[in-house]
Amino acid sequence: MKKLMLGNEAVARGFYEAGVRLISSYPGTPSTEITEEAAKYDEIYCEWAPNEKVAAEVAYGASLAGGRAVCCMKHVGLNVAADPLFTLSYTGVNASLVICVADDPGMHSSQNEQDSRHYAEAAKIPMLEPADSKEAKEFAMLACELSEKYDTPVLLRMCTRIAHSQCAVEMNDRTEVPLKDYVKDPVKYVMAPANAIRKHPKVEQRTLDIRAFSETASVNRIELSEDNADTGIITSGTCYEYVKEVFGDSISVLKLGMVYPLPDELLKTFAARFKRVVVIEELDPVIENHCKALGIPVEGKNLFPVTGEFSQTLVRKAFGLTENEHAVVPELPNRPPVMCAGCPHRGLFYTLSKLKLTVIGDIGCYTLGASAPLFAVDSVLCMGASVSGLHGFNKIRKTESENKTVAVIGDSTFMHSGMTGLADIAYNDTRSTVIILDNSTTGMTGHQNNPTNGYNIKGDPAAKIDLETLAKALGIQSVRTIDPYNLKETETVIKEEIAKDCASVIISRRPCALLKTVRKKAPLTVNIEACRSCRSCMRIGCPAISMKDNKAFIDATQCTGCGVCSQMCAFSAIEGGEEA
Repeated sequence: MKKLMLGNEAVARGFYEAGVRLISSYPGTPSTEITEEAAKYDEIYCEWAPNEKVAAEVAYGASLAGGRAVCCMKHVGLNVAADPLFTLSYTGVNASLVICVADDPGMHSSQNEQDSRHYAEAAKIPMLEPADSKEAKEFAMLACELSEKYDTPVLLRMCTRIAHSQCAVEMNDRTEVPLKDYVKDPVKYVMAPANAIRKHPKVEQRTLDIRAFSETASVNRIELSEDNADTGIITSGTCYEYVKEVFGDSISVLKLGMVYPLPDELLKTFAARFKRVVVIEELDPVIENHCKALGIPVEGKNLFPVTGEFSQTLVRKAFGLTENEHAVVPELPNRPPVMCAGCPHRGLFYTLSKLKLTVIGDIGCYTLGASAPLFAVDSVLCMGASVSGLHGFNKIRKTESENKTVAVIGDSTFMHSGMTGLADIAYNDTRSTVIILDNSTTGMTGHQNNPTNGYNIKGDPAAKIDLETLAKALGIQSVRTIDPYNLKETETVIKEEIAKDCASVIISRRPCALLKTVRKKAPLTVNIEACRSCRSCMRIGCPAISMKDNKAFIDATQCTGCGVCSQMCAFSAIEGGEEA
C-alpha cells in the first residue's frame, strides 16, 4: 500500500519498519515531525529530551543495551550533540544508532545556515541524504543496516524542503529485530586515552571500507542521457529534484545519496565522460572541493551561491536557460512572523521596552520581541546564551548595567541549556535578573510538551519540574512570579527585582494563547466615541488591532480578550473581555 507522506513522516515510517525501539529527540524545525510521527507507533518508545546532547546519549544507551535507536534534531542541535557524536565514532555501536539532522537552507526558522555535512567529515561518520519522501523512508532503513554492518553511528541528513514536501511512499510491515546481547567490553566502550588511541586507526579503516561500499551502492547512481553529451551534473538531495525538474532526462546526472564518504572512483568515472562537469549543491562546496582534491575539474560555486535555498529558476539561470513562463512563481508580499494575538510575551516585552532595559534574548517565540514595534530584545545567540550572556555582560559593566539589563528565556529553553548559566550567575555572583517566560509549552516548534508542564510526548501525565524550586536550588535567593497580562504588576516586579543587591529570577507565567486547553475571553471592542485616535494600543503590535477610519479597530476573529491593550488606553475606549 502506498501513502502520500511528508519527508519527516516517511523517515518515521522507515524507522518503524526497520524495528527501531527508541527515539529520543529535542524539537527543532524542520526535524520535529519525525519524532511526533514515530510516537504514533506503540512499538517505538519516543520521548522529548531536555536537549540534543541528552537525546544523543539516551539513544547511545539504548543502542548499547541492544535495541535499535535514533535521535533527531535540527542542524544547530547537532552542535549541542557534538560532544557525544565525535566519541561515538570511536566507540561504535551495539544495535544500530542513527542521528537525524535537518538542515535549514534559507534559514526559514533558524539563526544560522550551517552545513551539517562538515560534521560527517569531521567525526568520520557516514551520512545519507535523501531527495524525496520515498528515499527518506528507504534511507532511514538503510542507515540502520549500515550502522550495524560497519559498527558506526550513521547520520541521516534532511533539509527543510525534503522534510516538508510530499510524495507517495510504499508502506510495509515492521520487522521485529531481536535485541542484541549486551557484552561487557571496556576496550570498546570506555574511551579512556589508552583505549581511544587504539580506536582511531579503526575509524580510519572503517571510513575506507564504507567508501568502497559507496562506489557500488545503489544510493549513488549514474543516470546517462544522450542529450547534452558534453555536460554532466553531480548533485544530491533536494538539488537533484531541481535538476530533474529543469532538465528531465535530457542531461546526465550522478545522483549521490551517500554524501560522506564520497565515492572517489565513481566520481572520476562519471567526470571522465564529459567536457564539462557541474556540481550543484546547496550551502558549502563540500562535493565540489572533494572533486577538486581528486583532480577532477568541476564548476560549482562559480555558478551557484553558497547561501540560501536553491530553486528551479536558479538552476535555469546558471545554465543560461530561458525561464518557463508557466513555472514562474509570482512575487509574493513578505509576511514576517509576529507574536500571536493574546501572546503572553507581548505584555512583558512592552514593559521591558517601556523601561528602556537592555534585554539579552534567547531562541523561541519570544525572539520576536526584537521586532517592531516593541524593539525590546538586544541580542540573540543560541539556546541558553541569554542567561550566561547576561552574566558576562554584567561582569564587565558591573553597576552600570546590573540594574538596567535582564535576560529572557523560555521554559523549554531554560530546561535545554539555561540552568547551567543560572548556576554560573549564582556561583560567580552578579546582580543579574533572569526572566523565564513560562508559557507551558515549546511554542515555536509546534507546541511540544517539556519537563516543566507535566506531560510527556504522548500527552500523558509526567513529572513536572517546579521552576521556582529549581531556581532556588541553583542558588537564586529572590524568585518572583508574575502574570504578563497584568502590566502594572509586571512593571512593579521588574523594577523591584533589578534594584535588588542579589541575583534574581522572575517567572512570567501565562499559557500560550494557542493551546487548546486555554479558555479565551470574549473579544474586546472599541468604543468609537471614546477613542481619541492616540494609537497607544498600536504600540504592543497585536495583529488583532489596527486603525480603521482613523479609529482603533479590534478584529473579533483574532482577539482572545487578554486585556493588555485595554490597560494602555487612557480613555477607557477598549471595552469587554468578559469570560466567554
